[in-house]
Amino acid sequence: MAKINRTKSVPQNMRATYDIIVALTGHFCRDHLDDEYRELAQRMAAALCRKRTSPVTSGQPRTWACAIIYVLGQINFLSDRSTETIYDHGRPVRRVGVGQSTAGAKARVISHALKTHQLDPKWSLQRLLDANPLVWMAEVNGILVDLRHMPRELQEIAFNKGIIPYIPADRIEVPILPVLLFAPANLRSSP
Repeated sequence: MAKINRTKSVPQNMRATYDIIVALTGHFCRDHLDDEYRELAQRMAAALCRKRTSPVTSGQPRTWACAIIYVLGQINFLSDRSTETIYDHGRPVRRVGVGQSTAGAKARVISHALKTHQLDPKWSLQRLLDANPLVWMAEVNGILVDLRHMPRELQEIAFNKGIIPYIPADRIEVPILPVLLFAPANLRSSP
């Protein structure tokens, strides 16, 4: 996995286009999604603006804003009925008046330009990233292992090489064990 680029820097000549796109995605995410989607949309807009021949130089910023939301929705299974937020891909399209086919075509351009796929670690929500076993699998001495269960030293090496997005040992919560108020006789301590 390549190191995740969290920067939102854009070339000066793309700044105005970027600002319009993130204003549109920001409003939509605030009203219909959440801050994590807003953050991902800003990063995706910046990544598109940094491309050598940026695709966002042609077409309307509102179309690109819809397409960014569309792509992030695909990556994060937002339209899946089993998710907390059921999302209709047509919602941002209808809201800003972009044709569904136009937004879909731009979404394909984005997916191709950024080489995205479903559950792509670079563009996944944190809650999906944590549960995605593909993010955490690596080959160590010829054996496929889940890095979440490896020693911290190995996790640090993997993080520094950009193989994993964070060090899992830093985020592991200690489970709270239930208190036994009425323990069975065989579990009670002897007097």
